[in-house]
Amino acid sequence: MIRTALALLLVLTTASAQSQNAIPAPPELAASAYLLVDANSGEVLVEHNADEQLPPASLTKMMTAYVLAEEINAGRVKEEDMVRISENAWSQNPIFNGSSLMWIEPGKDVSVADLQRGIIISSGNDATVAIAEHIAGSEAVFAEMMNTNAKRLGMTNTYYVNSHGLPDPAHLTTARDLAILARAMINDHPEQYAIYKELEFTFNNIRQYNRNTLLLQDPTVDGLKTGHTKEAGYCLVASAERSGMRLISVVMGTKSTKARKNDTAALLNYGFRFYQTETAFEPMTELAKPRVWKGVQDYVPVGLLDKVVLTLPRGKHDELQTDVALDSEIEAPLAVGDAVGTVTVTLDGETQYQAPAVALQAVEEAGFFARLWDSILMFIAELFGAGNTAAE
Repeated sequence: MIRTALALLLVLTTASAQSQNAIPAPPELAASAYLLVDANSGEVLVEHNADEQLPPASLTKMMTAYVLAEEINAGRVKEEDMVRISENAWSQNPIFNGSSLMWIEPGKDVSVADLQRGIIISSGNDATVAIAEHIAGSEAVFAEMMNTNAKRLGMTNTYYVNSHGLPDPAHLTTARDLAILARAMINDHPEQYAIYKELEFTFNNIRQYNRNTLLLQDPTVDGLKTGHTKEAGYCLVASAERSGMRLISVVMGTKSTKARKNDTAALLNYGFRFYQTETAFEPMTELAKPRVWKGVQDYVPVGLLDKVVLTLPRGKHDELQTDVALDSEIEAPLAVGDAVGTVTVTLDGETQYQAPAVALQAVEEAGFFARLWDSILMFIAELFGAGNTAAE
């Protein structure tokens, strides 16, 4: 009886521990597609229809702003440059009827800095055309630039027809591609990304407010962009940072501004509550020091050149297991970064990270007689089945 009771207690204790470590299912949203990703590691935490091509509406302007940031970074465009507004970019252009505008007028000059805020904060369709024409000469050529950048970033299911996102059957993207774009904007252009958290913008004596109302509700949210058309529904790409962890959420095709805001908040809160971003390895981390043959030194430090960031279930960092599998024979010459094995990081038996184990120091080739002697030793080691060994 006592033995049975102890066994039952052990089962209950184990089940309780497992339930405490288990991550609950993510929230189910009524959106057409959604995705939650860690901006630092790239780990996807939640996804639903993430690769379904959908109309992006004004989320298109994220790419317009990204191309502009690229041009500014390259020195081909300056924020103080003045842009002459064309009839195409005029706020009264019939194609803009009923859409969001910056209210620019043809024949007048407007600075790139103002147009940039007109795109990001005011979501002005007129501002996007003005920037497109200034950078590429025409909106059609600018759309080609947008598609070139999308391809370079790995946005494989995105195609742009225009700079603003007004409906076109061929103008499509996905939640996953939008997350890739948001991550690129945050990491590649932090100075330009900072504009996304500005709450208002005044131009031509017209004050306009940032449509991302999460900026007011949650101080950890600092971007990115809203979008809405009848075809696209209500959409929102947002990013927030809490305690050094940055998440990006994408919500597409909701029924209202309230729904897109609440769905985004639900995704972000879920990610921050149940996951954490951890630095698994610092740059130039040495993980082993194996024998190197035919070199001027007998051992070489081996590990990872770059910093490795992982997104893990909260509280699981100390349970990571690291395995370094080295090549059976490592021979000089070696350059820094040459692969000599594989590093595998697992958690509860599942692979979290895998990459080549590389030489962290260069090893020059030894002289003829030293190489000859090592060849003899390698033959003897192979004869007796001795594998690679690391220095104590």
